[in-house]
Amino acid sequence: MSSSALLSVKDLAIEFSSRRGPVQAVRGVSFDVAEGESIAVIGESGSGKTTLAVALIKLIPRSARVTRGEVQWRNDRGTQNVLDMEDEELRRFRWREAAMVFQSALNSFNPVIDIWSQFLDTARAHGMNDPKAVRARADELLDLVHLEPERVLRAYPHELSGGMKQRVLIALSLLLGPRLLILDEPTTALDILTQRAIIDLLRELRAKLGFAMVFISHDLSLAAELADRVLTMYAGRIVEEAKVGDLFYQPRHPYTVGLLRAVPRVSGEVGALASIPGTTPDLVNLPTGCAYHPRCPFATERCRKEDPALVSVDSPQHTAACIHWQAVAESVGSRRPAEAL
Repeated sequence: MSSSALLSVKDLAIEFSSRRGPVQAVRGVSFDVAEGESIAVIGESGSGKTTLAVALIKLIPRSARVTRGEVQWRNDRGTQNVLDMEDEELRRFRWREAAMVFQSALNSFNPVIDIWSQFLDTARAHGMNDPKAVRARADELLDLVHLEPERVLRAYPHELSGGMKQRVLIALSLLLGPRLLILDEPTTALDILTQRAIIDLLRELRAKLGFAMVFISHDLSLAAELADRVLTMYAGRIVEEAKVGDLFYQPRHPYTVGLLRAVPRVSGEVGALASIPGTTPDLVNLPTGCAYHPRCPFATERCRKEDPALVSVDSPQHTAACIHWQAVAESVGSRRPAEAL
């Protein structure tokens, strides 16, 4: 774990039990998150993104097990493996040091109690027992997310719009001042204007409060606007990692290129949109060699036999798990994505 890393994931592997055999949801994932850094994890549904996210706070379901790896967390008490934390230690870690905003705000609230009660219950569960202090903190956070505290706190979840619920959930996650905020698809099921508001809000909150952020998304525009660094995930493993500008302007894995080509262009050019052929692989019976080779236009016989490791490509900060990354680079060229893809 580097001295600047707030969180360090090392060779993490997670399997789910199934009748057909173990589902390899996360396969040997490693990355660091620096203090105040924003990281996006992108990929198709079923690539293991959410399983990775919940593992960061040891919230994987009972049907899953960690087969190897560590999630190291650095604080003023030193470095701890989150996966070894017991109940009370884990309770202190969650929400106070790392908090998560789950996908679908509608399902994250208790529908039969008002928003104020949910703030108060959360605070009490983590040792904050003074209702006046909780109310002052709730008012402060709701102001930060541009909501009216008096109206929102006495409302029930069904009385709020989708965008309001999402902002309340973000405010609630910041209740105890965590150093890391994990967000799973924070703009899912929201209209385009509300998505824009949430993106602006997250940028503003991060600038004011200085927390690090890991967010899961299949929305590349979200990654482009909010991330410092992007991890592309496919079939349970990271296949490319780069600074946001490098990944969008100079992708070096064919799967990342496919994701970029699948995004509609503002210009609306005919033929500009191209889907990735095939489907995501069966995580019980993965293809031999590189898991992406059945869908890859660059695949050769060597790809069917070898599972490539992440290697440095254009710089030490840009890695890709592809034997033919130079050919990918030539196909993309040095132009910007709107031109090259």
